[in-house]
Amino acid sequence: MTLRVLFVVLAALTCGLLAWAAMLRLALVTRAVRDWVLFVAVVALDVLAVVLIGVDKGDEEFTGPGNTGMTILVATLVPVIAYYLTMDIRHHARLARAQAPYQQTQFPGYPPQPSPPSYGYPTQNTPVPAPAPPPTPPGRQPPARIDQVRAELDELSDYLRKQEGGS
Repeated sequence: MTLRVLFVVLAALTCGLLAWAAMLRLALVTRAVRDWVLFVAVVALDVLAVVLIGVDKGDEEFTGPGNTGMTILVATLVPVIAYYLTMDIRHHARLARAQAPYQQTQFPGYPPQPSPPSYGYPTQNTPVPAPAPPPTPPGRQPPARIDQVRAELDELSDYLRKQEGGS
């Protein structure tokens, strides 16, 4: 997303002079012959526009060739941006659809796996693991605290029964 915005802003701020950069990125990403041909066409139009602006004889304003060069730059700007955005979005949507079946594969007999966290935050169906208790050293058993509590509760229960029955 950031690269899309960057290349569109780059082309717009330079009045189409660097529109070839967006087409180069698209051609490199998609590797389609059509995109390489369009990249070469945009570079040729940009070079032609710069040459026309360069040979303009106007002192403070453009005359015929300079106006034609600026018209070429501005006229290629909108179609290049529109084509770049359309094809880049389609390309990434096609990649996402192609990878979707592989991400959802479930095998019978196995519990469903939680989805990976997105952008570092766990998703709603991702269980947060509880911290594991520290391991006990070998040869030593943890204290039987539960047995002690159970015995104390039994003693208290007997005491209360005697109080109720003896009164």
